Formats: sequence, structure tokens, C-alpha cells
Amino acid sequence: MAEKTLNDLFLAHLKDIYYAEKKIYRTLPKMVKAAQEPELKKAFTTHREETQGQIERLEQVFEMIGKRPQTKPCEAINGIVAEGEETIEEFGESSSIDTGLAAAGQAVEHYEMARYGALSGWATQLGMPDAAKLFNETLQEEMNAEKLLTQIAKSKADKTAATKIAA
Repeated sequence: MAEKTLNDLFLAHLKDIYYAEKKIYRTLPKMVKAAQEPELKKAFTTHREETQGQIERLEQVFEMIGKRPQTKPCEAINGIVAEGEETIEEFGESSSIDTGLAAAGQAVEHYEMARYGALSGWATQLGMPDAAKLFNETLQEEMNAEKLLTQIAKSKADKTAATKIAA
């Protein structure tokens, strides 16, 4: 068996995050529909638009390395998305749905931040500064999305859900 290289790892994770972004893009409309708080709906809608740009950046990286864009099933994102769908099923009609959706969104962002951080570092090591720049651009968007979800959860969703407990 041939030794696996950093190039192999890079390509495997590139396919993985490409799958994840496409899955997230398809899932965000469900989250928009389930959200009650207008600010949360807007955050998910805006992030879906960003996700389309992130998918396009990934396709640029595939082009840079001379590969056609290809996905590799990502069990991690499948699990995170399934958890979010379970939250919608279990809490969809309750006042705590927005808190649950914000947490589900944060889980997605944390996964993406880990992937893009690694890919950026590997791209730099592999002598692909243009790819690293694209990954860093996406990483910044993911970090901003996570901050916004945290802010929404703390300022509105959590207080609404906690108020109902005290009542």
C-alpha cells in the first residue's frame, strides 16, 4: 500500500468540506422555516447566500489543483444536521426552538471552522497560497456567522426560552 501524503489528506478533506457545504446549503431553508425570531431567520438566510459563495471558492480550489469538484460523504456533518432536524421535530412548536436552532447552527460553524483552519494551513505547507487565501476568507465568514448566532442566542432566544420556564 502506497504511503499517504499531505496532498492525499488535503484532497480528502477538500472533498469532505465540499460535501458538507452542499449539505448545509440544502439544510438552511429548513432552519429558516423553523426559526421564530426574525433576526435568526435573517442570519440563516444570509449564511445560505454566503454558503453558495463558499461552494464556489471550493470549486476554485479544485480547479487550482487540476481536479474536478467531487464530494466525499461527511458523517460528521450528517450527524450535526440530523441533530438539528431532531431539534426541529422535538421543539418546533416550543418557545425554545430558536435556542436549539442557534445551538445547531453553532455546531455547524465549529465544524466548518476546524476544517477550514486545517485546510488553510495545509494549503500553505503545500505551496498553495491562493488556496490558503480562499480558505481564510471562508474561515472568516464562518467565524462571523458563529459570533452572530452566539449573540442572537444570548440576547433573544435564550431569554425567551428561560422566561417560559419561570412562568
